[in-house]
Amino acid sequence: MAKKEDSCFIVTYRDPKEEKIIQLKAKSIKDSTLGLGFVAISDFVFATDTLVLNPAEEQLKSRFKEVRTLHISIYTIQSVEEVGPGHRGLKFEKDKSNLVVLKNPAP
Repeated sequence: MAKKEDSCFIVTYRDPKEEKIIQLKAKSIKDSTLGLGFVAISDFVFATDTLVLNPAEEQLKSRFKEVRTLHISIYTIQSVEEVGPGHRGLKFEKDKSNLVVLKNPAP
């Protein structure tokens, strides 16, 4: 039986600093404390048991070694994939997807 810890998220986003597309693996994604336009990504996952080194992954590993949580804008995210046998779905505490916007009455 698969454990829930076996799953992780692969986040593909556009990095505003380097102006390129980055793919990052993390165990946790949730709504950010910065507000509705941000997502908090934490518990980064990097391959440590391989003999062949991937230079791109090593660069990401060194870049995010001191980062506990990455808060990125929802507008820079291109995709979020949940992989692994124990995935349980992505749910946000402050989900506003069913928010209803009422029209202003005509003056």
